[in-house]
Amino acid sequence: MTKPFKGVINLDIVDSVPDWEPFKQPEAPEGAPNVLYICLDDVGFSAMSCYGGLIDTPNIDKLAKNGLLYTRFHTTAMCSPTRSCLLTGRNHTANGMACVAECTTGFPNSNGHIPFECATIAEVLSERGYNTFMLGKWHLCPEDEMNLAATKRNWPVGRGFERFYGFLGGETHQFSPDLVYDNHPVEQPKSPEEGYHFTDDITDKAISFIADAKAIAPGKPFFMYYCPGATHAPHHAPKEWIEKYRGKFDMGYEKYRELVLERQKKMGIVPKNTEMPPINPLGDKTYPPDEDGLIMPSDYTKPWDSLSDDEKKLYRRMAEVYAGFLAHTDHHVGRLIDYLEKTGQLDNTIVIVVSDNGASPEGGPDGSVNENKFCNGIPDDLQENLAMLDELGGPKTYGHYPNGWAMAFNTPFKMFKGHASFNGGICDPFIVHWPAGIKDKGKLLDQYHHCVDVAPTIYECIGIDMPEMVKGYPQIPVEGQSMKYSFDDDKAPGIKQIQFYSMLGTRGLWYKGWKAVARHGRLLGKGGFNEDEWELYKVDEDISEIHNLADKYPEKLKELINLWFNEAGKYNGLPLESRSTVTILGTERPQLVKARDRYIYYPGGSEIPESVAVNTRNRSYEMAAEVVIPKGGAEGVVFSHGSLFGGHALYVKDGKLKYCYNFVGSLEQIIESEVDVPAGEVILGAEFVKDREEPKGTAHGTLNLYIDEKKVGAGQIKTQPGKFAVGGEGLNVGLDAASPVTEDYPGSSPFAFTGTIKHVIIDVSGEPYADLEMEALAMMKRE
Repeated sequence: MTKPFKGVINLDIVDSVPDWEPFKQPEAPEGAPNVLYICLDDVGFSAMSCYGGLIDTPNIDKLAKNGLLYTRFHTTAMCSPTRSCLLTGRNHTANGMACVAECTTGFPNSNGHIPFECATIAEVLSERGYNTFMLGKWHLCPEDEMNLAATKRNWPVGRGFERFYGFLGGETHQFSPDLVYDNHPVEQPKSPEEGYHFTDDITDKAISFIADAKAIAPGKPFFMYYCPGATHAPHHAPKEWIEKYRGKFDMGYEKYRELVLERQKKMGIVPKNTEMPPINPLGDKTYPPDEDGLIMPSDYTKPWDSLSDDEKKLYRRMAEVYAGFLAHTDHHVGRLIDYLEKTGQLDNTIVIVVSDNGASPEGGPDGSVNENKFCNGIPDDLQENLAMLDELGGPKTYGHYPNGWAMAFNTPFKMFKGHASFNGGICDPFIVHWPAGIKDKGKLLDQYHHCVDVAPTIYECIGIDMPEMVKGYPQIPVEGQSMKYSFDDDKAPGIKQIQFYSMLGTRGLWYKGWKAVARHGRLLGKGGFNEDEWELYKVDEDISEIHNLADKYPEKLKELINLWFNEAGKYNGLPLESRSTVTILGTERPQLVKARDRYIYYPGGSEIPESVAVNTRNRSYEMAAEVVIPKGGAEGVVFSHGSLFGGHALYVKDGKLKYCYNFVGSLEQIIESEVDVPAGEVILGAEFVKDREEPKGTAHGTLNLYIDEKKVGAGQIKTQPGKFAVGGEGLNVGLDAASPVTEDYPGSSPFAFTGTIKHVIIDVSGEPYADLEMEALAMMKRE
């Protein structure tokens, strides 16, 4: 709140008394600590070595050894929801983030907009004299606002961060990311061939952000939210990091669980009596077609002994890639910590390391070399994936391990990411390091806590209260409890009493050491929540949730069920999501502009995100580009949309007009003109005429090429039913930035066009190409 002016104002300034207090920059409390908030992605409970895992994370281990490691810290089971809690201290449904930002439903609990009444830590601290920096994955912005024409109210710069360098969505290619710098897209500083990797890049920027501010105001504290893409798909790492783990996972994911559980018991991470749940803890039934099934097919895990030799070979390599990705990330966390230590800042910096949910099952039972296939409803092919074995983890893959490794990296818990009912989705790593504020270092703490508790912990460590007003908005009270009481007494009784859970139809409630769980799988496409069977666990004694005590303590179960509904009512927990993935993703949501039949694009602008670009899926379409070809010819990309994992492009190569439709990265369908492209003003065009749909959503038809009004080439193609990329690969005119649509380009991207492009028109009305050519000619005459 603005301070009142206490000076004296008279007619003449020499007779007046100034008061600068209302106009000064805010100042942090004396001795206020820096905060480095490291949020990892999809790192399960038992992947890192400090939690008993077999992946070496020496830098994070060192933070744990000299800080505190919590063994019963919990999240929401998904990315956006957890991150909203971590940044606000309110429950995910109170934040409008019942699911990820791309799957919103238009209700108070699920709309993709964190209310301004739930201020972020950055918004609070920027008004308390802190510099605020954000690096990496954001994923707290609705898809319709992830473009340059949209409001930036939900971008990091709109939610309290002074500087931002990263990506807005849920995932990105780690060698060719969708980079945003503050409030505009930028190109990456070097190519993958030159050694580029996203984690390396954001670490460089993190160090420079701190250095820029400290060079001017050495005593001013910072709040940094550092969020690598690791270890969310796509799993990408430099090959030398992957090679460190060759052969390390040959035992398979079931044996890994056994080895790690023994390590965890010896280290004290879990109690000595902890039991191992089966690899398919909800049973082998799947849905559909079995109406009694509790898991969708992609959540079923294949027993290791049932795999063929080829499957084992592929799955081992996928685990090696994941391990290299996590170890590489740990290395860069170490770089950032080393910088703070060398500059004398580490002692009074609160370093927090957390994962946003359990290890991910999104690779399904078989894993994937191109995760975009899953989003297009197209199964991976084992032989096709094996052919890419040596490329796994590199720029030509968009991979994810099979879900057996998710079970392994969540040892000793049931299930994985997306399941809020069991610990495999919600019990995750949490480490605090603060030399100036923690006396008893190297302790393991077992107090029950949740991601809503971190923000109030930071506020108490700094010595401030959550303000009643932030940026003019009255604040909803913080819903978590500070964990600071445990910093100096690792045996202190936990102060948290209750926590409710809800995610994609799964739900549970923890209350004073007891936990009630509704047996309802995620994304099943069926409701029936009132008929759900509930289970009861004494998780203080049974952390792997093996022994269902519902029959033994029916009154306790009834109490917890009633409490779940009470908490859901308190925190906007309803309605529950009962639909399938396809239905959720196909839900109509607000758009900045209405879809239209004709789009005009010009060269020289920023890449256009797929969510607001022309949609050519499962329909006929035409494109016409007005270009000028110099004497001697030209080459390069005229139009591109997508990437090596799915997309299409119109380009000129070796004098010929060419069109490539890359079907989910598996089939490059290239049509070439029979004649050369002439010099002068020319209209280059392509027309797809759909003649059938087989299977549903996959359009088949004829692709015709045109130079001016003359058809110069034709061929049969099929187009994919879903998006070109999970993260929404963008549309470009005059080049193909980052990951190329086709390997037919000579050399590497961007294969920029060497002629002149005036504009590209794309029509999805279904009208004949001749109509589009007439429009292009008319524009040519107007120009």
